[in-house]
Amino acid sequence: MLDFDEPVATRSSLPAGMSPLHNSSALPYGATGLETVEMGARRIQVDDKQIINCRADLNQLVPFKYKWAWDKYLDACANHWMPNEINMNADVALWKSRDGLTDDERLIIKRNLGFFSTADSLVANNLVLAVYRHLTNPECRQYLLRQAFEEALHTHAYQYAIESMGMEESELFNMYREIPSIHDKAVWSLKYTDSLSDPNFHTGTPENDQRFLRDLCAFYVCFEGIFFFVGFTQILSMGRRNKMVGTAEQFQYILRDESMHLNFGIDVINQIKSENPHLWSKAFQDEICSMIREAVELEINYAYDTMPRGVLGMNADMFVDYLRYIANRRCDQIGLPELYAGAVNNFPWMSEIIDLKKEKNFFETRVTEYKTGGALNWD
Repeated sequence: MLDFDEPVATRSSLPAGMSPLHNSSALPYGATGLETVEMGARRIQVDDKQIINCRADLNQLVPFKYKWAWDKYLDACANHWMPNEINMNADVALWKSRDGLTDDERLIIKRNLGFFSTADSLVANNLVLAVYRHLTNPECRQYLLRQAFEEALHTHAYQYAIESMGMEESELFNMYREIPSIHDKAVWSLKYTDSLSDPNFHTGTPENDQRFLRDLCAFYVCFEGIFFFVGFTQILSMGRRNKMVGTAEQFQYILRDESMHLNFGIDVINQIKSENPHLWSKAFQDEICSMIREAVELEINYAYDTMPRGVLGMNADMFVDYLRYIANRRCDQIGLPELYAGAVNNFPWMSEIIDLKKEKNFFETRVTEYKTGGALNWD
């Protein structure tokens, strides 16, 4: 029988010649969830499951404890799409024309494709190498596997757009090394993800559990919940003006996916808080608030970098209030007080795009009701 009350052994404490696979407690929580297979071990019960620090068999998907995670996995599967289903001919013609786009519009397109092409790769690596290892719940891990695929799909989409228009690939894929506003966001993000991929880092102590929770807030609330919104708004604004319509269509699908990723991350954060209320101290909340403020300032810098002059009926100043409005929403979602009193949404049309209800059927060229999500207007 598995004894879940015995202390976790270290590798060095094993008898000579014995593999960790011979000892049910040799590995920390979260590695595989199954270090040995024993006849007669008791069946997993719902109450055995936990988001973090669970020693129950992670290979036993049911019974569900967090059905919201499984439902999000099903919704994500229902919302499947592929980049090469989107026609890029109009974008190619516009990009190669001499007077179809202004220099400021071209800057926006290149900066955003440069940022996102490596940002979603960073996200995918973080999911696979770090977050997945420490979330000790099979239904959550099931969704994470789907999310990791979607992040790969997004990187594919940016590459598809870049290749279709014949852009200089090395220029765009190196922007996170060469453009300060993009570099600063990448460096900030890595600061909160490197610890999770450290093989010597494990949850199980209040200090490390809090560190993991902090990094989840950085990853979902800030990186996916704040850092993406200037670029999404800019590209989708172009699409609303019938420019770069194929690229904008890809961004619509990506935004739908990212909205689901964000909602999943918020649910995970709140579940960890619920199961471990001692982690959510006043000092820790202040730390998270400070982290969110840092993220807002970095994204504001990115807005001014990508939009030094007004274009598309927008200017960088409008993003200051918009990002503060988004930050207030993120704070509310995880139970923090708003940070920016009076911040307003300068782009209300973005809310309509996020709430997707319909999707194009690419093979029948008609609009069909979507199983989940909100409203793309294809007319």
